[in-house]
Amino acid sequence: MSEPSVTETQQDREKHSRIKDGSNRYRSTMLNIIPPIIFGSFVVGGWYFISYIALNENRRFLLRPPHKVLVDGFFDWSGNGGMEEILQSLWSSTKVAGIGLFFAILIGFVLATLMSQALTIEKAMFPFLVTLQAIPVLAIVPLIKFWWGSGQTSRVVVCIIISLFPIIVNTLFGLQSADRGIHDLFTLHHANRLTRLKKLMFPAALPAIFAGLRISAGLSVIGAIVGDFFFAKGEVGLGQLIKRFSADLQGEELLTAVILSAALGVVVFLIFTWIQNRVIGKWSDRSELIS
Repeated sequence: MSEPSVTETQQDREKHSRIKDGSNRYRSTMLNIIPPIIFGSFVVGGWYFISYIALNENRRFLLRPPHKVLVDGFFDWSGNGGMEEILQSLWSSTKVAGIGLFFAILIGFVLATLMSQALTIEKAMFPFLVTLQAIPVLAIVPLIKFWWGSGQTSRVVVCIIISLFPIIVNTLFGLQSADRGIHDLFTLHHANRLTRLKKLMFPAALPAIFAGLRISAGLSVIGAIVGDFFFAKGEVGLGQLIKRFSADLQGEELLTAVILSAALGVVVFLIFTWIQNRVIGKWSDRSELIS
């Protein structure tokens, strides 16, 4: 009986590898789809239970059932409070969130880089950054309105204030987490600060940087809606619509605006997750399950 040739063995290995890859992709897809569907079914079921069982009919306006939200909120494109107006407001809030996040990233990177280069700068600035993070936005709304008015600029400022701190903290942590032994190796080769920052500290900081970006991306959406809630001049955003729907007891439209706000935050988060996977790849075995 003849032994299998090298070519046949290689073909068998490639076949098994393709089968294994296909099985892993199928398992990953099922893991990403099935659990959210199951949990979502429980959420919708609980929603119906509260609407029809827990609430009396005369109080059902507090939480309209899902199909009423779908019909009267998402499928109604006419008049005030229709889907067309909500989408226009969504676009306005998206622009504010994007501008605010851009400046938060720019400011956060610059400050974190400066703080990583000198302990004195870090000790001098960090307490004030913590203080800025701890101040409730509501407390400084009058100041923001006094300095920048009630338009889009003030909304962007609110976005920056809310989303800045996670970028600074995570970027600083990442820049300071480079291996000390590799730092010593750079020192032996007389590397300057710029070379050390570009070739050692920044690559080592990428996972932490993207963790901060994903957190701040969601916070920028919150900032856009909160800012729009307080500053009513300029384009109407989701915050103004939510405020109006709440005052007019328009439950379906209110839930539609809230759902779209959440969807915007999820989309922005997923965009930065996709960018992270493209930039730094898969850093752990678990990433194969969630990618």
